[in-house]
Amino acid sequence: MERKAHFFFALSLPKEIKYKMKDACLNLKGNFPFHRWVHHEDYHITLAFLGSAPAEKLQDARRLVEEGLKGQKSFPLQIHQLGVFGKGDNPRIFWADTVKEERLSVIRDIVFSACLRAGFELETRSFKPHITLARKWPESKPFQGSLLNDQNPFQDSPLHFKANEVVLYQTHLDQTPKYERMAIFPLMDE
Repeated sequence: MERKAHFFFALSLPKEIKYKMKDACLNLKGNFPFHRWVHHEDYHITLAFLGSAPAEKLQDARRLVEEGLKGQKSFPLQIHQLGVFGKGDNPRIFWADTVKEERLSVIRDIVFSACLRAGFELETRSFKPHITLARKWPESKPFQGSLLNDQNPFQDSPLHFKANEVVLYQTHLDQTPKYERMAIFPLMDE
């Protein structure tokens, strides 16, 4: 059975930040034995997940996102906290997040609205910007939430970077890394 390609818009991370996060994750793996760790080249902040997409709708979304982002400026972000999604003792997603930044919410709203106008049905949960690091905690070992603060490499040394592009990615589940850049939407330098 052939799997349909999935697409999503995301804020990309600079290469040097991805490498710093990769190093941090190598140190975290001992205390956080998740089954699947995300390849460092796949780190991103999702803005709108489209799922499988007919070519015409995808083209409309690309055009509307490009129009919406015209004139938007790059902005600083910092990665500072670890967290999980899912049940407290058996989380499904391990993530790092960013310090709250209004300009990130503005960019997300532009992209999200453009995708809705293009006809996509999108996730309705509130936006929680994060970078997925790993998935699927082993059921045989209860998760210790206290480790999130004790082992956080970003707490005393947040990673600072400039958010300067939105990317349309296509997912290839049979490849590593699995996200391919299909279109890039640069944000203007401040």
